[in-house]
Amino acid sequence: MNLKIKTSIFLALALLNIANATPTGKALANSKCVKCHLPTTPTPKEMKRLKAPPFDAILFHAKDALKEESKVKKHIVEFTLNPNVSKSVCESNKVAKFGLMPSQKGSVTKEELEKIADYLYANYPTEKFVKLITKMQTDSKINALKNSPFLINIDTLPHLTKILMRNWDKEALNLSKEQKEKLLVVRKETMTGVKKIKQALKPIESEIVDLMYDGADLKTIQPKVDKVAKLKKQATMIHLKCLKDTIEILNDEQIEYIAPFWDL
Repeated sequence: MNLKIKTSIFLALALLNIANATPTGKALANSKCVKCHLPTTPTPKEMKRLKAPPFDAILFHAKDALKEESKVKKHIVEFTLNPNVSKSVCESNKVAKFGLMPSQKGSVTKEELEKIADYLYANYPTEKFVKLITKMQTDSKINALKNSPFLINIDTLPHLTKILMRNWDKEALNLSKEQKEKLLVVRKETMTGVKKIKQALKPIESEIVDLMYDGADLKTIQPKVDKVAKLKKQATMIHLKCLKDTIEILNDEQIEYIAPFWDL
């Protein structure tokens, strides 16, 4: 074997060894991230014990919020090194639940994070998680409708304060301190009023069901149905007032920002 061939083989083997010695994005994610972030779709039991969002959830929200691959990857790198609650892609209530991730400066390099971001983007969210979260959202809507005290339940009349709470600290929403104070008053008044009505509705609705099973005359039941209708009318007006008051507090840009969330 001549010298050139030997040299070429040696260089090829050396490059192969270097490549094998360089951690992959998956290896880096497992060594740097899985201590807090679950790499698999969480089971119901695991969800209760999570101390940080799993990879699935992070990428689900990141892809939904940022859309473009380059923006998602850039966000992973920058947020890991410089966490900021206003820049989180997760809902504000989830940030409040888990707390803001501490900066990982010194624990992981930008170059390593870029590899991790490539791996996460290519592999998450998993199809299993997307199906799970879609079912959870559907079940949540169904349960909300079953227990609704309102006469009108359509996406074009959203529960704005609930949507706002999910996006409370988002930089893009940019709520001022004064706006937050006003919105909290609206939310408290709305929830207090609706709660009272729900408590009043429950025994009447149960009584109607019992009367139906007992074969009671419809004329006997109708006054109770009228009471239910009256209470639901009151709840609906509270909802409409909440919607009106909330819109008056927000500016046009903020309303435009939350509009895509209305059908959630």
